[in-house]
Amino acid sequence: MAKASELKKGMVVEVNGVPHVVKQIEVRNPSSRGASTLYKVRFNNLKTGQKLDESLKGDDFLKEAAYVRAKAQFSYLDGDNYVFMNEEDYSQYSLSSEELEGQIGYLTEGLEGIVALLVDDEVIGIELPSSVVMSIVETTPAIKGATASARTKTARLTTGIEIQVPEYLEMSELVKVNTETGKFMSRA
Repeated sequence: MAKASELKKGMVVEVNGVPHVVKQIEVRNPSSRGASTLYKVRFNNLKTGQKLDESLKGDDFLKEAAYVRAKAQFSYLDGDNYVFMNEEDYSQYSLSSEELEGQIGYLTEGLEGIVALLVDDEVIGIELPSSVVMSIVETTPAIKGATASARTKTARLTTGIEIQVPEYLEMSELVKVNTETGKFMSRA
């Protein structure tokens, strides 16, 4: 059993006896006295693909669904589908860009450390590694004398996503990016 306050994006839980994957979590802290924190959660039904929005209190319990976690690697893009390979038995899984909403920007060819979530030998989603290393392909020139201050600039990475990086970084440098927050962590 998982508490609503412990839910994370990509977790699989049972809602009304049907497995659902957590797609979005929004935390609301009401300001009135005695009000408990509310968690507005968007679930995707794993059997039908329908979306379900629920408001939960932090101490509400949800039953975790039975699923298998398999190590996978991103292989290639086939049209609108992203193909992953199981690292143990080399079987392939395919997910559409809609199913990978919000995760596509972190997928680079050959990316390892991905966990495929399987229900009845069918892939329902993936969990990205906590951080990925990517190269900066476009940014403004480094500012001479810029140190590790809090000032940042926008940089476009190899997959097309844009993040804020310190001013001293230049094009073609490798950076480590947190996949949960989408923020710059360090040089790679």
